[in-house]
Amino acid sequence: MLTRLEVHGFKNLLDLSIDFGPFTCIAGENGTGKSNVFDAIQFLSLLADKPMIEAAQEVRGVQGERHSDPRDLFWKRSVRGRHRLFFAAEMIVPDRVEDDFGRIAQPTTTFLRYELEIGYQEPSGLDRFGRLTLLREDLRHISKATAKQHLRFPHSAGRFRDAVISGYRSGAPYISTDVDVEGGDTVVKVHQDGGRRGQPRPVVASRAPATVVSTITSSDDPTLFAARYEMRSWRRLALEPSALRSADGFLDPAVMGVDGSHLPAALYRVSHSGYSGDPDQVYARIAGRLSDLAGVKIRDLGVDQDEVRQLLTVRVREEDGTSIPARSLSEGTLRFLALCVLLEDPTMGGMICMEEPENGIHPANLVPMVELVRDLAVDPALAPAADNPFRQVLINTHSPGVVQLVSPEDLLFADTAVHRLEDGSTARALRLRPLRGTWRVGEGQRDYVTKADILPFLTNPPGAQTTLDLGAA
Repeated sequence: MLTRLEVHGFKNLLDLSIDFGPFTCIAGENGTGKSNVFDAIQFLSLLADKPMIEAAQEVRGVQGERHSDPRDLFWKRSVRGRHRLFFAAEMIVPDRVEDDFGRIAQPTTTFLRYELEIGYQEPSGLDRFGRLTLLREDLRHISKATAKQHLRFPHSAGRFRDAVISGYRSGAPYISTDVDVEGGDTVVKVHQDGGRRGQPRPVVASRAPATVVSTITSSDDPTLFAARYEMRSWRRLALEPSALRSADGFLDPAVMGVDGSHLPAALYRVSHSGYSGDPDQVYARIAGRLSDLAGVKIRDLGVDQDEVRQLLTVRVREEDGTSIPARSLSEGTLRFLALCVLLEDPTMGGMICMEEPENGIHPANLVPMVELVRDLAVDPALAPAADNPFRQVLINTHSPGVVQLVSPEDLLFADTAVHRLEDGSTARALRLRPLRGTWRVGEGQRDYVTKADILPFLTNPPGAQTTLDLGAA
């Protein structure tokens, strides 16, 4: 779980700090930079898995593209030679993770703060885009004694906090950054985990093509491995109709992709895994959710197995008994179905980021859609379990209808504000503000919005037609 994010110098994010709860909705007009928050989270997730330059090329772009300029990630008014990206992420990591060799990694502490600073080196020779450089990387624990101050969202101390925050460590960080006095190089050091004695492992930062966290691939460093596992689980859903409509082969992956691919295989696995009852119960719950949508009359559904072609397809049966493939459903209904499958899958943890989940949904169906995305997130009043997966959800929207349906505690309002730069000039950067009286507003804090401030956002624009005059029809 990502509990806090700090970003500086990334796109239009300057000195931005966000406290996250299990469910967060960022609302605001188009063009404010709401999606840049998603980009920042995606970039951190990619950095935990790939070289820095590859991660940069995949942020809101085509996977594998090799023609983007990494400078596009930096604040557009960065001074030449002084490009800097700073990230800090406070996160709760799993207390048990399996590596590629089947070995179990158990971190010594599960509440961590990760800091990362990245620079840019100008291109030379045949290089046209330059390279990203690692300037600083740190990973430290957050003690159980101070966890309450860091977890500001409402939660149960006994059921939730004590269940997800465990372990003890004193003093030394897991990763630190120093300057080599003799050579002048910046050196990132990996310290022994679990209180074991020994010399830290040094890495010369200027020569590193990737972050240190991304190089941890085994349980030998269990806390670092758990941090990497957590960051890799921050996914950005972009459900595509073509992917959602595709059938699966018997040997295809049984985990749904971020584009909605492998939906049939994922549904079959979830329904037959015993996580949430027998297959008929799983199918019935999903059919019930689908029937909450106005205009959708589903009696039941299931996964059809074609033994001849070795294909899996999702089929639904309508109220009149007609059986049709799920690919015949509308795009909005298919996206809703995909989220229902995620809801039934307790193995899908981490953070799910979704942009404008109301797209393709009739206004009459906003209530079931908002309820669904909210139900995807863990309930912090209870301990995480198979029926309460440790899952986090972040959405953004410009829909007044969604804002009216989301709890005020879960809302952040996006706009831009004047930011004073180091040279004394000013520029506009993204600002996120909570509603007054909610948990994100600390004592003495005045950077919030009131109901009066957001009233124009919830009001029909001047001249809008709120009723239909049928007299002349």
